[in-house]
Amino acid sequence: MQAAVTICLVPEARHGPFVFHDGLDAGCRIAAELGFDGVEIFPESAAGFEASGVARRLAAHGLTLAAVGSGAGWVKHKLHLCHPEAAVRARAVSFVGELVDRAGELGAPVIVGSMQGRSEGAVTREEAIAWLAEGLHALGDQAARHGQVLLYEPLNRYETNLFNHQADAAEFITSHGITAVKLLCDLFHMNIEEAEMVAALEACGDLVGHVHWADSNRQAIGFGHTAVGPVVGALTRIGYHGFLSAEVFPTPTPHAAARQSIESFRTFTKG
Repeated sequence: MQAAVTICLVPEARHGPFVFHDGLDAGCRIAAELGFDGVEIFPESAAGFEASGVARRLAAHGLTLAAVGSGAGWVKHKLHLCHPEAAVRARAVSFVGELVDRAGELGAPVIVGSMQGRSEGAVTREEAIAWLAEGLHALGDQAARHGQVLLYEPLNRYETNLFNHQADAAEFITSHGITAVKLLCDLFHMNIEEAEMVAALEACGDLVGHVHWADSNRQAIGFGHTAVGPVVGALTRIGYHGFLSAEVFPTPTPHAAARQSIESFRTFTKG
């Protein structure tokens, strides 16, 4: 397994659960100094995320691009895949799709988390699930053309009412024949929703495509009460070799959160 840390480039998400908020160069420099293998980047859009420039910065610091977040589409533009208006859903798919193409140039997957939306108002659950499947089908196919997968993130009940449990999301993906889509298993969300995180991960097996390395309070691992030793054991048993990515609040400082994240990674994966 490899360690990654989050860099947010979206001013509107300044107070969100990302470690670094002061630019790509500064975030990459500190990530490299602390010994992270890669970074997960949350850009404003594909237009401001030029592949060759990002590649140069990553190479200069010896880092890999772990994943690219698409949540700015929701944060900035209120786009999501379950919007009642077809034109808005199409714009949401286009927004994520442009990031898929840009991330694909860099050999990385894109995350669909907050962009998934929810069923509410006149939108029934059946309609929302159908539209979500339609969007993930299209975006997964697009990712596959770059040799990548799309990452779908089940969120907790306060952020979506679509899929809150990993097993339910896995069943949704397989039953709808959605290919080139894997799960992003976020330990913070799982701590809220799963009765047993180890069992949930083992049930998903090779559908686990990415992990957010976050404690029960959305701070760095070790600053909350999640027992991550058994979690790492489960990931090892299912043959997971991807990133453990610190999507956490920059508490008490960005540097301290990053340092705690890499130290906890080393403790539980190298010990």
